[in-house]
Amino acid sequence: MAKYLSVLLVACIMQLTSQAQENSPYSRYGIGDLTPNHNILTRGMGGIAAGYADNLSLNFTNPAAVSNLALTAFDIGGDIDIRTLKSSNPAKKFTSANTLISYMALGFPLATEKMRKKNISWGLTLGLKPVSRINYKIEKNERLTGIDSLNTMYEGTGGVNQVFIGTGLKIKNFSFGFTTGYMFGNKDYSTRLNFMNDTVSYQKSNSATQTRVGGLFLNAGIQYQTEINKDATLRFGLYGNMQQKINAKQDILRETYILDASGTSYRIDSVYDKKDIKGKLELPVSVGFGATYTNKHWLIGADAEMTSWSKYRFYGATDNVQNNFTIRAGAQYYPAKDNTPAKKYFSFVKYRAGFYYGTDYIKLTSNRSEFGFTAGAGLPLTSLQRLSYYNADYVVLNTGLEIANRGNIKTNLRENIVRISIGVSMNARWFMKRKYD
Repeated sequence: MAKYLSVLLVACIMQLTSQAQENSPYSRYGIGDLTPNHNILTRGMGGIAAGYADNLSLNFTNPAAVSNLALTAFDIGGDIDIRTLKSSNPAKKFTSANTLISYMALGFPLATEKMRKKNISWGLTLGLKPVSRINYKIEKNERLTGIDSLNTMYEGTGGVNQVFIGTGLKIKNFSFGFTTGYMFGNKDYSTRLNFMNDTVSYQKSNSATQTRVGGLFLNAGIQYQTEINKDATLRFGLYGNMQQKINAKQDILRETYILDASGTSYRIDSVYDKKDIKGKLELPVSVGFGATYTNKHWLIGADAEMTSWSKYRFYGATDNVQNNFTIRAGAQYYPAKDNTPAKKYFSFVKYRAGFYYGTDYIKLTSNRSEFGFTAGAGLPLTSLQRLSYYNADYVVLNTGLEIANRGNIKTNLRENIVRISIGVSMNARWFMKRKYD
């Protein structure tokens, strides 16, 4: 079975011509092609997030971090996703590009003056982000005994998204938080068979399954920080979720059809047609942990993530997925000193780099590694003085570059990914009481 699935992926490359649209055969499995679960700031550092927190940015991977917000924050990010699929037998290559909105999030500090005097801080965040994408079109042509040829078209669209709201509370050095919301999306798959013969006319067939999913989810996280000295902090973090069962409804159609001269399909007969079949999308337990070291100029961190995808179920059935484990490491450098003049713009830029390595959650013929190198920068668009952003609105353009690889050419299929990310983070003094007019 695994060998057959691998052949289908290679068939995708054999039949496609290069064009500017996404077509990822890996999105056929599980819940699709997983999107990055980090904002663009932390992506530039390899995706470290468990122990990351600051006063001006939103970390929606670990909900405990929102407790550190000092100003209202709005963060939006987008990606240019460029993928190249390569097979060794036969030697083929397919390149696609896609522009995507990665996330939108808004955060507020909620702590009162009385709470702050007791060394308590509190924050709230809400937003929208994709979890996965499904988009593939695989065409396979083969010769059959007694029939001239068989054309098979495998097609899939959809994906899963989250609307979320989260809160985090910090009491002295300990923070905890949770994120909940509504997960929704669809998985639409179809397989079309077209038998072709010079003398015999065969009816075309279509097997289509359309699934709609929707339900509540819950994630949680904690962080603990300790002061090494007046300028350096060590922060530990842990986040994760238990198994989540999301409601699903499915429409299944098995039909024969014909095409008119314009290519429009018309049903001849339906062998099976049933709607609103209830079921569950079961998402597995996931956990991540890590730590960061921060001083005036440096931030260095590392994370580890684990997800038990072997427990994944869709309508009670398993899929070609496996448990995965990923390690991440990264750093950020901020050159500016307290007395650095504003005219030295590049001293106020935050420079980032990192990497990650792990196993892909999709399993075909064998375990496949997934690794990438990242870089990024935080470019201030407003005041450049080191601490002035607490006294004025503050805007940063976050950029990121990710070069990643999935699979291995020795196993006949490799996917190279170049992801260019751009985000804007805006901070404002909303809801803060003015001391002077």
